[in-house]
Amino acid sequence: MNDRSRIRLDPRILKTKTIGVLMGGLSGEREVSLRSGEKCLRALVSRGYRAVAIDAVRDVAQQLDEAGVEVAFIALHGRFGEDGAVQGLLEMMGIPYTGSGVLASALGMNKIAAKKVVGQSGVATPDYCEIGMDEPASTAVARILEQLDLPVMLKPVQEGSSLGVSKCRDAAGLAEAIERDRAQYGAVFAERYVPGREITVGVLERNGGRQVLPILELVPEHEFYDYETKYTKGMTEFIIPARLTPETYAAAERAADTVFATIGCRGYSRVDMMVDEAGVPWFIEVNTLPGMTDTSDLPAQALAAGISYEELVETILIAAAA
Repeated sequence: MNDRSRIRLDPRILKTKTIGVLMGGLSGEREVSLRSGEKCLRALVSRGYRAVAIDAVRDVAQQLDEAGVEVAFIALHGRFGEDGAVQGLLEMMGIPYTGSGVLASALGMNKIAAKKVVGQSGVATPDYCEIGMDEPASTAVARILEQLDLPVMLKPVQEGSSLGVSKCRDAAGLAEAIERDRAQYGAVFAERYVPGREITVGVLERNGGRQVLPILELVPEHEFYDYETKYTKGMTEFIIPARLTPETYAAAERAADTVFATIGCRGYSRVDMMVDEAGVPWFIEVNTLPGMTDTSDLPAQALAAGISYEELVETILIAAAA
């Protein structure tokens, strides 16, 4: 499902190009994106690239033009950066860019759309209930209780970094979470809670092929891997490789690779899953622009595969020219 034809660049001349590192942006993940972008910028400069910082706010097109950016390294997260919006702008401007294209980015950002597409590929994903924007919370709760067992995970349809995600154990808490999240994030949905191990699997295009990185098991201090535990050092234990049986480990690797191909990702991605007590990996979501901070999952997985942070960033950049 590759949704674009890339402008081909010879990787050997990338060091003669002006690389714009797009960071910050307009989403609720702005601060995380700034951290990712600044670290990626330093890595590119250390590798000898002519890289400049671009804060991807409303005047991003003007900034790109004035800086003479020839290749974009996207370190944005969330809306307007990870959802296909900036990718479409870059396509119109004729600027090659890192990561997935317009369609794959939009699919990955919309959790319900991603679940529908991935579900057709044979990869298991938890049952869910969509909630109408104008549907009374009490009506939505009654319908959810008919279809899903408590607890459930309530999630915004289009947010990243676990923003707005809550584990709801009773009807009252669920109704309250629906009202709160709809007011702040817009469309929301309820997803069946899968008890078990929380894992994430990085997939990297490298040396002409796709490499599934070592599987990372996440053991957060909180009940689940929320925003605080993701971006606060010491609040999540990383276990690499994940404590899975060989059969389950291989199944999770296959599932991540299938998700990457089904969504139409390019360059790199990170697939989040829950592994239940029977050893079945359940697809939760795909991140088409994973975090690249000091506490982020993908760099930790790459390091476990013998790939340094600087090499990972350079690999991602080179894939933009592939």
